[in-house]
Amino acid sequence: MIAAVLLVVLLGALAYFAAPVLVWTVGVAAWLAALQFVFHCPVPVAAWAVFAVVAAALNIVPLRRAVFTGPVFGVFKKITPAMSQTEQEAINAGTVWWDRDLFSGKPDYNRLLSFPDPKLTPEEQAFIDGPTEQLCGMIDDWKITHELKDLPPEVWQFIKDHGFLGMIVKKKYGGLEFSNYAHAKVVTKIATRGGTAAVTVMVPNSLGPGELLQHYGTEAQKDYYLPRLAKGVEVPCFALTSPYAGSDAGAIPDYGVVCRGSYTHPRTGERFENVLGVRVSWEKRWITLAPVATILGLAFKMYDPEHLLGDKEDIGITCALVPTEHEGVEIGRRHFPGGSAFMNGPTWGKDVFIPLDWIIGGREYAGQGWRMLVECLSVGRCISLPAMSVACGKLTTYTTGAFARIRDQFGLPIGKFEGVDEAMARIGGFTYQMEASQDLALTALDNGEKPSVLSAILKYHNTERMRKTLNDAMDVHGGKTVVLGPRNYLARGYQAVPIGITVEGANILTRSMIIYGQGAIRCHPFVLREMKSAMANDGAEFDKAITGHINFVISNFVRSLWLGLTCARFASSPKGGATAAYYKRVTRLSSAFALLSDMAMFSLGGSLKFREKLSARLGDMLSGLYIATASLKRFEREGAPKEDIAVMSWAVENALYDVQVAMDGFLANLPSRPLAWVLRRVIFPWGLTLKPASDRVGTKVARAMMEPGATRDRLTHGMYVPKSEADPVGVLEHALHAILATEPVEQKLRKLARDGKFKTITARERLAEALQTGLINQEEFDAVTRARKLKRDVIMVDDFDKKLDQHDEQLLQRLIF
Repeated sequence: MIAAVLLVVLLGALAYFAAPVLVWTVGVAAWLAALQFVFHCPVPVAAWAVFAVVAAALNIVPLRRAVFTGPVFGVFKKITPAMSQTEQEAINAGTVWWDRDLFSGKPDYNRLLSFPDPKLTPEEQAFIDGPTEQLCGMIDDWKITHELKDLPPEVWQFIKDHGFLGMIVKKKYGGLEFSNYAHAKVVTKIATRGGTAAVTVMVPNSLGPGELLQHYGTEAQKDYYLPRLAKGVEVPCFALTSPYAGSDAGAIPDYGVVCRGSYTHPRTGERFENVLGVRVSWEKRWITLAPVATILGLAFKMYDPEHLLGDKEDIGITCALVPTEHEGVEIGRRHFPGGSAFMNGPTWGKDVFIPLDWIIGGREYAGQGWRMLVECLSVGRCISLPAMSVACGKLTTYTTGAFARIRDQFGLPIGKFEGVDEAMARIGGFTYQMEASQDLALTALDNGEKPSVLSAILKYHNTERMRKTLNDAMDVHGGKTVVLGPRNYLARGYQAVPIGITVEGANILTRSMIIYGQGAIRCHPFVLREMKSAMANDGAEFDKAITGHINFVISNFVRSLWLGLTCARFASSPKGGATAAYYKRVTRLSSAFALLSDMAMFSLGGSLKFREKLSARLGDMLSGLYIATASLKRFEREGAPKEDIAVMSWAVENALYDVQVAMDGFLANLPSRPLAWVLRRVIFPWGLTLKPASDRVGTKVARAMMEPGATRDRLTHGMYVPKSEADPVGVLEHALHAILATEPVEQKLRKLARDGKFKTITARERLAEALQTGLINQEEFDAVTRARKLKRDVIMVDDFDKKLDQHDEQLLQRLIF
């Protein structure tokens, strides 16, 4: 009996810690020897012989390859799905980082906590406090979106003059050369004031000519264009999306044929004859800044049927820079994305001849466009739309928290009704998650990583949380944000939500195909090695990868069972106190995720890439683990403040609950029902034990949003807050403090009214009567009068003359007739 228990403990420990094959061999040999010589239980010679044969087959590499991994290698090569060149380039783009730890089943929290904290340099902070603050003060979003349908000329000029379009451009070219963290914080601050200005600043610094030039441009291209981009002399746009290729960007129909031709340079007027170049035809849509761009980044498929460049006819996707005044370039019309007025429009051209040296990077980068784009996109998707989402979270937290405390019904601030505080908790909790997730990814970027999987997680989950926070904020504000006008600080963002959901990889596609589809191959410790060895027909490398992979699966199976049975109580945690249990839960779910991932690939093989619902749930698991650990990292980075325990707990508990929901859905729909039954008993032996954050925690989050304090300040740090009482956002803080300061007097007045002490009827009359009868003093009268005025300013909505303005009359005529 003791020997049997020792065997179970030994095998469990070897599996739990993923011991190498040789250690397994030594361990089992030691147990057999102990069985015979310590416990005096004779081991038959046949048993020793079987053990010796198995040990030799597993430890002698040529023998292992001959009897085991070799045959498996042959099968693997047949069942491994072929990858297109665009798929290979997408998978190879970027790097893996903390996401690899989450895929491992054993996250290294000391590594997580040792990542450097993102910080602004004095120069970056001065830019945010100076020009960025000034720019925000110049923005009148109602005027921009309703009247001008564009930024005012003085705002355009300010953006250009102060280098907002060149934040990523290196200083040697005249740019600001800001960190990715600073870039994101500038966009966030502007976006809390107006989406049109934020997008205008964001796009040239994200996926566009500037980013591509710095990484791949020739020296001549850099020397000419980068200083002009940095100073706003050039306004860039990048044209990738076509009417027929949106999410499937690799299928763009736009093409260029290598040939000889002639052209006149649009800038110098110089004529060039018999030049080797490309004759390009394109039709692009939804291109931001296209209507005002002076330089067009253009992606097209390049062909060389006459072999003027070499033996290859299909060169591949290529990126070029074309001055918009070049002959044949059609540009200038615009789209009108819902609720926003940033410049966005189509561009097209037919048989437009461009020289080869207009290709970004020159002739040698012909056909490298897709790789260039996906590598840059992994950076841009970590910054632009996630920053806009964080800005939305900050704005909704700030405004909704204040409004819910100022606005009352039935004698109570509306934020104290449980139905409202439930919505407010989501706003605060999602805001915490969004900024934590982006800040951790920005740490990776500023340390030289290009986390393509994390960028997809951020793009999807931050924009979805943006949608949810705006929905909740609109509900809490009620009629305040239903009526459009200068006082409405949420409706334009609400209208514009579909833009963020759609662009830079539509969210449905990102969730169902990209996050896990790319993550499973890039982040898994062995899958990419196995695939590469199969493509290279490298049996020796496959042997190493597959044996490691088998050990990995066994380890995660045992770990998941143990952590499930014990609810991870004995797992290690780098911290004590409020976060200790959360680290342990992440370990448990990470191990379970790794096991489910392998079982999905094992049972479904190459068909998994077409099982988008299952792939989406696996992506949700990885995303939830990332969001939870990012939230834990943020809590520690900010000094583990006790005031933030509630919002941190809400963020982590709901992220981990989302992981459990995804696992439950995955197991309920896994085609192999016997396998699903076994996995459910291993991972959830006691059932689904994780719960979302409690109502009590949610109420604490909501109350923190409604009261001036450290938690509210941290959630809204970095947003633009106007100081004027005349501003619809600026008045909130004045009103909030005035309401809180006069609450005792208001309570006193309500009690006097209940006791029948007043002869007058209205609140204004009773306030004056209280002053005249000495029930309150002049100071209290003045304070209450001011507080009530500010409260009215907060509650009131805009009204207009019943006659429509000329623009709206024309629009109405078109709709009617």
